[in-house]
Amino acid sequence: MSKDSAANAELQVSVASLEPHDKDGYLTKQGGAIKTWKKRWFVLKGPKLWYFKSKTDTCAKGFIELEATTLVRDESATKKKKTMFSIQARGLKGRRVFMMYPDTQQEAAEWIEAIRKNIAACSGNVEDTSCAANTQDVQKKPAMEAATGPAPVAATPAAPVLDASSVRGRVFNARTAVPFLREDDSKVLEFWQIWSESIPQKAEMTAGQSMEFTIATSADMDKLTWRVSGPQNIFIQKMVDFFWNLGAPETEIDRLNDVGALINPVKIGSWIDMSGKCGMDGGWFFPVDIDIKSAIEAADAGDPTRRVMQWIEKHNVSRCFSVGRDMGAAPPRQTELRVILPGPDASTQLMAAHDAFASFDFPPIPEQMMNLLAGFTPSEPYSLSIVTSSDGFVRIGLLIPKPSRDLVAQMADAAGGKRDAVETFANTVGCQIPQYAEYQFLMKGFGYGVYKEGFDVMFHWNIGEEVA
Repeated sequence: MSKDSAANAELQVSVASLEPHDKDGYLTKQGGAIKTWKKRWFVLKGPKLWYFKSKTDTCAKGFIELEATTLVRDESATKKKKTMFSIQARGLKGRRVFMMYPDTQQEAAEWIEAIRKNIAACSGNVEDTSCAANTQDVQKKPAMEAATGPAPVAATPAAPVLDASSVRGRVFNARTAVPFLREDDSKVLEFWQIWSESIPQKAEMTAGQSMEFTIATSADMDKLTWRVSGPQNIFIQKMVDFFWNLGAPETEIDRLNDVGALINPVKIGSWIDMSGKCGMDGGWFFPVDIDIKSAIEAADAGDPTRRVMQWIEKHNVSRCFSVGRDMGAAPPRQTELRVILPGPDASTQLMAAHDAFASFDFPPIPEQMMNLLAGFTPSEPYSLSIVTSSDGFVRIGLLIPKPSRDLVAQMADAAGGKRDAVETFANTVGCQIPQYAEYQFLMKGFGYGVYKEGFDVMFHWNIGEEVA
């Protein structure tokens, strides 16, 4: 039996099969590799503390082994959450510190006492294990109001007054430069504000850490994509709370955890799409260099994923520099992979791009666009953005690095855009040229009446890094 099979077999335990138990109830537990908080149904029985998604589950999510060396600690003095406690113990994937909390201090005291009692029983120690016998005791106080969902442990510092020339100031300026975001009662503006409030403040970062901001605008300025990324340890909980607000299902939060555990990215990020027709979407991305076979685990299995694998094997593409997924309330889910096109020169890279367009059933890159690129010598390799879903290929984009201002204007014209508005936006955010110009094609049916289908051009502006 393989290691994974053995682990799965250990979890084939139902809540009902643990009756009679020593204690049970809901606790909010912190994840392992990706530090999100989730409410779980815990059952304490003998030498194991099991946890499940709900009190009626027939299969456990995991367990904590209670041994003589297991340590239980009240964390209320060191954490903002006054009901927090930790268990240093062995779990399904090895030894670590499990952080968790109930809704009230009364419950925290009861859980700590019950767990210590079972530890003592396991080790043959029958001495007093009550909370009063330990210097890290939780005092029994009146019950607090119940928590209403996942919440960060630390309080968020008040947002500082923005300097218009700072990175965040330029991000705010970008919002004011977009006509459809100037309406005070706009639902899209409200969506933007909720997203912006989910971004950690500079005061929450430690010295040397940074947040990076980018904005993509369509040639006609009717669609925008906002992206921000930063250190996993300060970003993850705020990001997950934002997704809960979007109505993302728990299965997608689980996928974020699973892919995060596989990749374990140092930096993570969130993105939102919006359009002048009230289009709104959001999701996560990992802006890290990773093996593409690990990155593709974020995508739904199916024909599009199989064909992407065939294409990357054909062209010896082994790395991915960004992977992301949408987290909206309704399927189908969309997964984006960004890869550097292979080849020693621009011509070879463009041939690989042409093959991708054809292999994934997109129309060929128009001759007009190829003529524009013929007069451009990129300073970096071309890249490709591939977006898949369980319903088929969604979008493909050729990313042209650091295009000249002339090429930006010509591409805006080719897409029927507004070159003057694009230049005004660039001046507003303090960018001379985009990080990328992207020729993209959105498949029919995936615009949902609010995003432009077919051929379009996007400009990706790197607003900058905010460094602590």
